[in-house]
Amino acid sequence: MTAQPDGAAAGRIRRIYLDQTHLRGPVTGIERVTLDLFAPDTLAPHEVRAITSRSLPGMIAAQHVTLPLHALRDRDALFLFPGFPPGPLCALAAERCLLYVHDTFLLTRLEDLSLRSRLYMSPSFALALGWCPNLFVNSRTTGVAVRAVCAPRARVALLRPPVRDTFGLGDLPGPAPFGPGDTLRLLAIGTIEPRKNYPAALALTAALIRAGIPAELHLVGRVGWGRHAFLDDPPPFLHRHGYLSDTELRGLAASCHILLSTSKAEGLGLPLLEVQHGGLPVVAPDDAVFREVLGHSGLLIRPEAPDAAARALTDWITGGGLIHAAELSRTNLARWNAAAAEDGVRFRRFLAGDAAAYAAPDSIVADHGDV
Repeated sequence: MTAQPDGAAAGRIRRIYLDQTHLRGPVTGIERVTLDLFAPDTLAPHEVRAITSRSLPGMIAAQHVTLPLHALRDRDALFLFPGFPPGPLCALAAERCLLYVHDTFLLTRLEDLSLRSRLYMSPSFALALGWCPNLFVNSRTTGVAVRAVCAPRARVALLRPPVRDTFGLGDLPGPAPFGPGDTLRLLAIGTIEPRKNYPAALALTAALIRAGIPAELHLVGRVGWGRHAFLDDPPPFLHRHGYLSDTELRGLAASCHILLSTSKAEGLGLPLLEVQHGGLPVVAPDDAVFREVLGHSGLLIRPEAPDAAARALTDWITGGGLIHAAELSRTNLARWNAAAAEDGVRFRRFLAGDAAAYAAPDSIVADHGDV
């Protein structure tokens, strides 16, 4: 366990340099966590100085030059990295650096990364995990993965993000009405890139249709990196919507029955929780992070077996899954937000210099086997 950041005293107001250099384009999950979890109001009463950029070269310059210079000049300040990993020179102020880790994808799935991520992001992330002693994670699943690759002396602390009603779904009664013969409308949210595994979502939708269930897949997200054959020759049941504003997404979500995720790897999967404000049920892979995030509120499937997944989904609907979805989803969301609120209290105590902030065993990931 590491000590508190240098110079911290209980109740002391600190200056915090907040790396926002990754906030330059459409706001997706990582950006929403940065804007919500680390907003100046949330970090109050500490003095927050945001470091921003307008371009990729500007981001690199800030991470490798601007922030290290601030660390040398302002020896009482903290440095918070909620998006991308810091440059290696920030190790000069390692005890005062706080790194928020969304997942370990940059190290564990190199085959699904763009060339830029493999050449720049992965090495920076690996170095940061080696020297940064204060690591904060968005889920216990991420924490276990981080603990397996970070420095043994590092603190790996839970800081789950509270999930607000981003899309304004709170007044929805639940999923759209669905009856025999109706078209089942599946919603998928996320950038089109290899990790999201959209071919599996298409295969599941096709399996439903083969089984006699009319189905549509509504895909919301900009096109990222990689080649995607289904974009060149999309099946008739695929409806692409591109990047939508929060208001536009609300209208689409209100017309859908299920949020579908077939992602190969997530540290959290923020949209899965965000749609639960509207009482939408979630279908996701049967993996540790989705079991942690969804509890008993979702249907867990094996995306690599689309016909079996389609049968499981059909049985779930026949068994009344859609009828009870709103209550289960909102109960799960309340559970998550209660845990996130406790994490937030601990984090604020930590910033104020409370050495006992992470004394509770359930607030940290203590070793490789802790789940």
